[in-house]
Amino acid sequence: MTSTPRRLALAAVAALALAGCGSQPRSATGAPLTKPDLDRIAARQHGPVPPGFADFLDGVARDEPAVAPLAARYRAQAPLDGAGLDQAARLLGLHNRLLNQAAVIDATARMVALPTVRGTLPPHEDPQILAFGQLVAGMAADFGLQYRNVDNRIFEVRLPGSGADEFGILTHADVVPVVASEWVLDDGTRLDPFRLTRVGGLLYGRGSIDDKGSIATVLYAMKAVRESGLPLQRTIRLMIETTEETGGDAMRYYAERHALPAYNVVLDSRYPAVVAEKGTGALRAGFALAPRGPVPAGGATITALTASASANAIAQTAVARLRADDPAALAARLSAAGAGFVRRHEAQGGRFAIDVARQADGVEVKVTGSSAHGSRPEEGVNPLPRLALFLQQSGVALADNGYAQATRYIADLFGLDYLGHAMGLAWRDDFMGPLTMSPTLVRENAGRVEVTANVRMPRGRTPEALAAATQAKVRAWGAATGIPVEVAHTQGNWMARDPSGAWLATLLNIFGDTTGLPAAPVSTAGSTTAKQMPNAINFGPAMPGKKYTAHNAKEYKEIDDLDADMQMFTEMLVRIGNLPRMQ
Repeated sequence: MTSTPRRLALAAVAALALAGCGSQPRSATGAPLTKPDLDRIAARQHGPVPPGFADFLDGVARDEPAVAPLAARYRAQAPLDGAGLDQAARLLGLHNRLLNQAAVIDATARMVALPTVRGTLPPHEDPQILAFGQLVAGMAADFGLQYRNVDNRIFEVRLPGSGADEFGILTHADVVPVVASEWVLDDGTRLDPFRLTRVGGLLYGRGSIDDKGSIATVLYAMKAVRESGLPLQRTIRLMIETTEETGGDAMRYYAERHALPAYNVVLDSRYPAVVAEKGTGALRAGFALAPRGPVPAGGATITALTASASANAIAQTAVARLRADDPAALAARLSAAGAGFVRRHEAQGGRFAIDVARQADGVEVKVTGSSAHGSRPEEGVNPLPRLALFLQQSGVALADNGYAQATRYIADLFGLDYLGHAMGLAWRDDFMGPLTMSPTLVRENAGRVEVTANVRMPRGRTPEALAAATQAKVRAWGAATGIPVEVAHTQGNWMARDPSGAWLATLLNIFGDTTGLPAAPVSTAGSTTAKQMPNAINFGPAMPGKKYTAHNAKEYKEIDDLDADMQMFTEMLVRIGNLPRMQ
């Protein structure tokens, strides 16, 4: 697809007009409710929210006379379609949000309590994944929904419609690893990453926004739709993936054995609606750990270097441990150099701190930045390249081992830039944005120090061309410096979807009217299983203009945004489930 941003916007506007057409006259339902109306109705809810939708509608109608005809038709079980069904769907979303917020938070807490991080066992044998499937099975049974466990790879929940068509909802149960020491609030409060903790209007916990909060929310949306009795032409098939964070092999397994819905909504990125994704890649460079010579006089040896727990996250902290004959003198030199380094470089990318601590057998240097999703380095301050650059510029001579070579590699070929300028590879697409390349992960493996950079590639090159270019640059650097380096780059492709059609227009209408924010198709630097699905686009859960805290230390979900998700997901199920045509 080669759509320009202007074509994307024009196509969405045209589709919005198409989606707004309905057979029931507006006079029978009132004008579509928008954010001010919904906020006003919500503010009037004093005391317990009626559990039944009919009673809720009657209460709304007493204060909103335009809703009275709809309330009467619903109570009389008269047919609803077109504008009337759309209005009912919107009010059902509001009812679900007001009635079930506490229940959704509780369900999210039970999901977060299961540390579904990929370990040594295959995910489909992991007790935490199996327990997650049992949790979903229990909720589905309680909600009157159909459940199927597909070999512990995909957990499927269905809400049957009256017709033969389906549309899919895709989420994932697995989460990225944590560095527990980084889960500390500014006031010193330590958080358990696998215990959902409410602090003010925030829900902290691994998976709270990526993607367990969305799973709990959409399950309650399905429950609300089923209990409402509103018509549903298409079957809704929720698919909960178990390997999204580590390559998506569970979805490939599933797709080889089961037909996928023709249209799919993924709840794993951002609003208003994502129609294009960058390609995800990993650039790996390896260095022999063994020293190539003696420790320089007055110098030091780097004995350890750590940063992120996964390649697709910008770390909160990066730490190096150094050994020297005189640790006290080394600590003093590094401390003196640190303050000047911060002053020189703080303007490039944001605030960070360097802490030098004397250890029993050496010195620890810790750089504290700001964590971010690996696809959004601009939202964080990456401590790893700052640590590498500091060690190279500190004035301390380093023993020539794999860790020292790794720090030079990071400093020379990345520096504090994440846009590929240091390698001469920078480019950007007008809609998808720039190439980003962020060193994130350092590991010792089989006598080697391996550095992984998270790469996000927009439209403009092929994966093969980019991988060939990066590897050539790294090999040329190795030849020029005399440092033996092994390099490999695996690169996925970008994706772009048709930015038109009634279903996309419906999602944009739901988002715009619910939030009052501009509603147009967007791209994302993230990479989701939308790439593996036919006609798949992302709808939430990250809000525009806010930091996406997935993969972050102290990941959180805002409760106000959870409310919006509950409202919009519910409306989405009814409206897309009843569209006369998707395109």
